[in-house]
Amino acid sequence: MPAASSVLVVGGGLAGAATAIHLAAGGVAVDLIEIKPDAAALGSGITLQGNALRELRSLGVWEQAQAAGYPFDVTGIRAPDPNGTVVAEVPDAKTGGPDLPAAMGMPRPELARILLDRATEVGVKVRFGTTFTELTQDDDGVDVTFSDGSTGRYDVVVGADGIRSWTRRALGINLETRSVGMGIWRAFGPRPASVTRTDLYYGGPSFIAGYCPTSEDSLYAYIVEPAQDRSGLGPDEQLATMKQLSQAYHGPWDEIRETLTDPSRVNYTWFETHVLEEPWNRGRVVLIGDAAHTCPPTIAQGGAMALEDAVVLAELLTERQTLDQELWNDFTARRYQRAKTVVDASNQLAQWQIDHVQGDIPGLMRSIAMLTSQPA
Repeated sequence: MPAASSVLVVGGGLAGAATAIHLAAGGVAVDLIEIKPDAAALGSGITLQGNALRELRSLGVWEQAQAAGYPFDVTGIRAPDPNGTVVAEVPDAKTGGPDLPAAMGMPRPELARILLDRATEVGVKVRFGTTFTELTQDDDGVDVTFSDGSTGRYDVVVGADGIRSWTRRALGINLETRSVGMGIWRAFGPRPASVTRTDLYYGGPSFIAGYCPTSEDSLYAYIVEPAQDRSGLGPDEQLATMKQLSQAYHGPWDEIRETLTDPSRVNYTWFETHVLEEPWNRGRVVLIGDAAHTCPPTIAQGGAMALEDAVVLAELLTERQTLDQELWNDFTARRYQRAKTVVDASNQLAQWQIDHVQGDIPGLMRSIAMLTSQPA
């Protein structure tokens, strides 16, 4: 018998869906609830590094994800000059192994759909538009009351419900989520033929201007600026602001800028960060993914860390016989320091840019590549 025979997963993003898939494939009865109405509401675009692709393969969805995404092995560095001159082409580390791309962009809602379809295929019961209103645990299980008035009892509850985790708050955990000091404009649109990889422009009026192809037909483009209150801008003003900031960047940006016409496809958020000190569980309820650790996307490892949390947690819950604090301690022993190292590195890269410091970026990136090349 596995340590857990019934599990509730709260949150249908990468961490939640992947956990549900692995557990159900291991013979566990899994319910997954997601407060959003459908998979299409689960985010925008995402860059996945090789170690994330390795986990997609373990979930049995790599071929589908590859068909829906846009893989590449090199990142370009361009100058903020009138031509968008390429000043470097940097081979990306193949952290998922030599037989997988170094990185891949894809629409996050499409990845969510692929994962949730796979979850349903392996027996997970998925409920959208649903959350919980009460958790009550004892030595033998967790009683849950749902927002639709129904109830359930589970051996384990997994809080994979993101940076503002309702599960974390329900457990009474006060975790400081702080601004890194950067804000990011993102836009989603068609992919020009000239965009075949991520290119980054450093300098100019913003910290970074970049883009990532997400499929044969789509991309997301982004501009990173000092964090500021943009909440007073209406949709048309947001679009105008991003277009104005993009005027300093050329090359493929000149084509991308012409496609920025739909205010609904532009959004602005701050980079934020936190790491929950170990352990990540309170009794039979455990936090994973952004609920436990989150960082700016400066090295694009957030999705990978979420997927790694899922595979390690599911392995322990299905291969161990006893659900005790030793299991939870082993989980955080395998995940806490690795995730914290990635968060710290991501924050360091951001801070160097804020302070206009020429840090050892290649050395830092090498150290993270060496870490993440080893399976979690």
